[in-house]
Amino acid sequence: MISIRHLSKTFSGQTVLNDLNLEIEKGEVIALVGASGAGKSTFLRSLNYLEQPDSGELTLDGDFTVDFATISQDDILTLRRKLSMVFQQFNLFSRRTALENVKEGLKVVKHLSDDEATKIARNELAKVGLADRENHYPRHLSGGQKQRVALARALAMKPEVLLLDEPTSALDPELVGEVEASIVRSARAGQTMILVSHDMSFVRQVSDRVLFLDKGHIIEEGTPDEIFNHPKNERTKEFFASYKKTFI
Repeated sequence: MISIRHLSKTFSGQTVLNDLNLEIEKGEVIALVGASGAGKSTFLRSLNYLEQPDSGELTLDGDFTVDFATISQDDILTLRRKLSMVFQQFNLFSRRTALENVKEGLKVVKHLSDDEATKIARNELAKVGLADRENHYPRHLSGGQKQRVALARALAMKPEVLLLDEPTSALDPELVGEVEASIVRSARAGQTMILVSHDMSFVRQVSDRVLFLDKGHIIEEGTPDEIFNHPKNERTKEFFASYKKTFI
């Protein structure tokens, strides 16, 4: 169980997250949707303290709680061990191979031996279909392959929650499917996830619950069917009517 309470964030006096509260069950996949500027990415980045929230608390499994207003450096490190993030732009080390990229956090953060880290990294690369690319540098990988290395790196840390911020938005269309398939496999294996995506067909496929954000508020939530096909809030209806006109 993940509990998020009273999460708030402002930028230059403008409220981006407004007293958000959310409970997530273990193994649940939550998708955040909404217009650009609604606060989706800020929400993700605030959870692992890449953005500093003004206030709020986060509790994981009842045994680790942080108050963002008084968080310590040790708590930040613990938080980032428990919440791994996959970014839009991969963020791989250019001078390390795929295998070395996945091993890095295991050795530096978890202090595993090289042999232990290598075993785990190879296993995770195999899960995302890159066992034959472990000795390739990022410059020799396609965008989809680089994002799958980034996914393997995040999953190798065995996070309690995987945060995915538009994981396919930087990819050419023909490469999207291979990354989405890897994410779906991880979700079906029981990985708890919070996903930000504009790919509504993928959101429908992978998520258990969809949250619609608008101006820093969660204004509606429900199953994919409820949110996409039977929205109740007028702003949600307006958003999806516009989306269908644009993309369908």
